[in-house]
Amino acid sequence: MPKHNLEFEAIGTHWSIETNTSLPESLEVAIRTRIETFDKTYSRFRKDSLVSRISRHVGIYTFPQDMDELFGFYETLYEVTNGKVTPLIGGMLEKAGYDATYSFLPSKQEKLPTLNEVLQRNGTILEVKKPITLDVGAAGKGYLVDSVCELLDAAGINEYIVDASGDLRHKGKSENKVGLEHPLDPSKVIGIIDVQNKSLCASATNRRQWGNGQHHIFDPDLMKPTNDVIATWVMADSTMVADGVATSLFFTDPNVLRKSFHYEYVRMHSDGSIDYSPAFEGKLF
Repeated sequence: MPKHNLEFEAIGTHWSIETNTSLPESLEVAIRTRIETFDKTYSRFRKDSLVSRISRHVGIYTFPQDMDELFGFYETLYEVTNGKVTPLIGGMLEKAGYDATYSFLPSKQEKLPTLNEVLQRNGTILEVKKPITLDVGAAGKGYLVDSVCELLDAAGINEYIVDASGDLRHKGKSENKVGLEHPLDPSKVIGIIDVQNKSLCASATNRRQWGNGQHHIFDPDLMKPTNDVIATWVMADSTMVADGVATSLFFTDPNVLRKSFHYEYVRMHSDGSIDYSPAFEGKLF
């Protein structure tokens, strides 16, 4: 089992990095710097972020190198979900009250534009034709977990568990049994799975919930929160893929997503029923 645990708060959530050896101070600094750079670029909750500037001004913006991979993934999600998963959802979440000040005071919603109507991307260069609030929460945290794991790999750390509040990635020979939290009763689990050399991400409507049935998983076409699926769990090689698919499963048939991504899943509906992929190697209760 890992013998060392680095814990800290970042991007509004709790992080835990368990390893079988202590991390050099230089590696800790590199991890915190990588996360801070990501936050200062993509957080819509920071006034000094690049995303916040985009919400106020049109123009041409240069992003860090990671933008090409992250936005490329979002463009694929956008296409396979018919626009249900979109980085433009930030504006709708703000109008629902999930804004930078956490006012939780809703205002009248407006239909979102298409990506091409407001954005033109060329690699890491983004032309913004209209001020728009971006939100990469559907896959950004998973991408950042992968980025932290790349730093650990480069430093020769061969046993680790990186856990960003439920979005986790494991590497090594140790067992890593994870409970699947019941979305209607956090004191219970609906199953358990051993996550070995894989990533597991979960999403649920009971997280970040406020007001009268408001939560953070919004249907951009209906302009309101989803209400059929209430929780998803996805296992994949990449944490970014697991994170993005976990969100997409609230809107899109698993078989449609499987044409673009390799993953296994469990999904719970509002009536308590569960569907899952036959190759999901966990135990459901």
